[in-house]
Amino acid sequence: MAESRRKFLNILIGGGIVGWLASVLYPVVSFLKPPALPEANVSALKVGPVADFAAGSSRIVKFGRTPVLLVRLDSGDFRAFAATCTHLDCTVQYRTDKKDIWCACHNGIYDLMGRNVSGPPPRPLEQFVATEIEGEIVVSRLEA
Repeated sequence: MAESRRKFLNILIGGGIVGWLASVLYPVVSFLKPPALPEANVSALKVGPVADFAAGSSRIVKFGRTPVLLVRLDSGDFRAFAATCTHLDCTVQYRTDKKDIWCACHNGIYDLMGRNVSGPPPRPLEQFVATEIEGEIVVSRLEA
């Protein structure tokens, strides 16, 4: 009889300890795990006035969660590409001296049409559309 009472008390105390641990650890784990944020569905992004972009310059802007490289050519035309290399997702940059897009990670080179010219990149950069609307530059996704 005493053995069954002891077994019952051990189960009761053990259950209480497990319940207490769960009530302490659950809020801590919930706090440490960030909530899932849905990605904003961006269809167009107003970058700024055309006058802010000198010929032969570039700028990286955020298009939702995607960095976009916006290049103004010497002719005054604008080109926009995803600013992540298709090799290992490094950030690419426009080289004004060589008039190309360069990935510094593994020396990948793209031309101003976004095509991979040399180095390890396996495919061209994703293209975006850069449009001038009422003196402002607007970047949008290329319609598939």
